Amino acid sequence: MDVTIAAALGGAAGLVIGVAAMLASRWSERSMNEAPEPEEAELPRGVGDVLSVLRSIAIVVDASDAVVTSSASAVTYGLVRHGELVHDEVRHLARQARRDGVIREAELDLARGPVPDASAVMRVRVAALGVAHVLVLAEDHTQARRVEEVRRDFVANVSHELKTPVGGIALLAEAVLDAKDDPEAVARFAARIQVESTRLGRLVQEIVDLSRLQVADTLHEPELVDVGSVLTEAGDRVEVAAGARGIEVHIVPAPDVRVFGDAELLVTAVANLLANAVNYSDAGTRVGVGVRRVGDRVEIAVTDQGQGIPLAEQERIFERFYRVDAARSRATGGTGLGLAIVKHICANHGGEVTVWSEEGRGSTFTITLPVAAPDAVDGPGADPHAGMVTTHRGESIA
Repeated sequence: MDVTIAAALGGAAGLVIGVAAMLASRWSERSMNEAPEPEEAELPRGVGDVLSVLRSIAIVVDASDAVVTSSASAVTYGLVRHGELVHDEVRHLARQARRDGVIREAELDLARGPVPDASAVMRVRVAALGVAHVLVLAEDHTQARRVEEVRRDFVANVSHELKTPVGGIALLAEAVLDAKDDPEAVARFAARIQVESTRLGRLVQEIVDLSRLQVADTLHEPELVDVGSVLTEAGDRVEVAAGARGIEVHIVPAPDVRVFGDAELLVTAVANLLANAVNYSDAGTRVGVGVRRVGDRVEIAVTDQGQGIPLAEQERIFERFYRVDAARSRATGGTGLGLAIVKHICANHGGEVTVWSEEGRGSTFTITLPVAAPDAVDGPGADPHAGMVTTHRGESIA
């Protein structure tokens, strides 16, 4: 082979080898400089199935706090929006659990939306779920918090209300001892002790009744109750008090209407309304009570000619221990629980109690209950207007 040709071939081979070595070196450097992209961590198997059967609000977030999956209620309660946790408090708990793996639990007041007053009490529990994910479980304790607040208020109110008659009896007993040589004073103080004792007994009984009604949401063994008999017995209970003040209690004969429920409780409800009507009416006036059937409902209306209830007070009169006229209520022996008991009795019977009142024109309280036989049809020839009494609103109550 010619020396010139051999030299040329050797130079070309060296050039090819050099280029290949340079490319290999650069590829190696590039491979070393570029770290492999981490694969996204997957949720442990079966997590989705477990979350679907949980009663709690469930949320799973990844390492960047983005929501991977959540129950529909998480959006409903405003905990998740646009794939992110809404509240910083929940996000902070999730980060802590991710960092140290410790399960954390807290009760938080969380906003339900843009309105500041709309909030929910959430019991939140967070736990690490695998390497990168965190599970957030939340339960709505708003109702439980409200019930606890109501219970505390109720205990406080009961304590306050019991102190008055108990303190009065103690003072009157001391007065009797001091006046033991004065028969007239002893008799007067003894009569007052009897009044306070009666009031104390009534208060305790109504507290017991109200507590029992609040525990039972519905009646366990309802019976068929004749509404006419309920009105008659309720009228008998207030007859003496009404007669002492010259107030006529006019009970319109009720049509043949029956409801399912507890007869004694229904008599108590109507008697409480009648007692209020008598106590808050002027002497010599009239109280009326009547019944009418409206479709599958029965309405029992108690109307008085008293002073009426201011509009601002009407929303609160069914609260426990609330009195529009505290001085008059105490003078008549009222406990402030009568209307609250009526409200709960109606609720337990699947009904409600409402009020219409105007100052100077009296009040009308209406109990609405489902009839025992909604599909029953009045007999032929029945007069739907028989036995009506006109209320303040111009309506006729059978």
